[in-house]
Amino acid sequence: MNREKTIVRTSIIGILANVFLAGFKAVIGAITGSIAVTLDAVNNLSDALSSVITILGTKLAGKKPDKKHPYGYGRIEYLTAAIISVIVLYAGVTSLVESVKKILHPETPSYTTVALVIIGVAVVVKILLGTYVKGVGEKVKSDSLIASGEDARLDSVISASTLVAAAIYLIWHVSLEAWLGVIISAVIIKSGCEMLIGTLSQILGERAETEVSIGIKKTLCAHPEVFGAYDLVLHSYGPDTTIGSVHIEVADTMTAAELDVLERNLMEEVMEQHGVILTGISVYSRNTTDDTVMQMREQIRRTVMAHDHVLQMHGFYMDTQEKTIRFDAVLDFAAPDPKALYAQIVDEVQALCPDYTPVIALDSDLSD
Repeated sequence: MNREKTIVRTSIIGILANVFLAGFKAVIGAITGSIAVTLDAVNNLSDALSSVITILGTKLAGKKPDKKHPYGYGRIEYLTAAIISVIVLYAGVTSLVESVKKILHPETPSYTTVALVIIGVAVVVKILLGTYVKGVGEKVKSDSLIASGEDARLDSVISASTLVAAAIYLIWHVSLEAWLGVIISAVIIKSGCEMLIGTLSQILGERAETEVSIGIKKTLCAHPEVFGAYDLVLHSYGPDTTIGSVHIEVADTMTAAELDVLERNLMEEVMEQHGVILTGISVYSRNTTDDTVMQMREQIRRTVMAHDHVLQMHGFYMDTQEKTIRFDAVLDFAAPDPKALYAQIVDEVQALCPDYTPVIALDSDLSD
């Protein structure tokens, strides 16, 4: 089924369910004087608004690429998730203010059997709704739906706690409504902060998922001509648009024509198997005809990899005519002094091969 239609349909279901619950809870809150129930109704309305924003964001994100935005508008979904997070935060802060007012000026709640039954039904509805929405969100890779689903499941816990407070009041005549409102507010604020932090992290640009990066490299290295795949960089332009580049290591005997065919095949396979557009495949050449060079490569590799903060060495090539040795070294982000480590590696390689000039590039740990 079309991803956009699935998200819109699921969001509409969420809107209807939340508006229905908000209406009932508002009436119950007014009748019983329960601040917790009233705040829960407000939270349902914010959930409905979040679903409306999800629909708008999905529609805008589905616009076709144009000259100004050649990679499409998929990142709008990240902005949508950020807006939803702010709405959740606002609802939490507003609830906290109202709860504190009730603590300072307490009111005696009044519960009815009908009210408690409806709240119990709301708990069940929220559990089912949250599980459904989150499941669909994970299936279509929609952060907004995932957040809405998790929020709905959280609401079920909050509603259940309201029932507990009601039971305590009916049995021991101790009102915990206002204090429960504070707890609910804190939970909502915490949820909003986590959602916002997660969304901002995506906007800043996160490390590629391990499963995705390893899968792409495995696909590339399945070809016998490819000795290794390195420096994979992935950029997300929305949940269903990922663009990347990579280096592959091939024999120094391959012709440009052979490389052209290989690269086209690799791009096609990565797109088909992983849904990732490789806009560029760069090439490292490997010495394959000189046993002495291959032995020296292994010796240098052992020397370089002996350093704690060196994660990988690749792209090695020894040019016996130009008298140069070139390779890349991937450093851990935790390396305390990359420049000093680089200088040490250069000196060690120079000592092993005094007649050659080391040309070493330092790479960051961008993907697994």
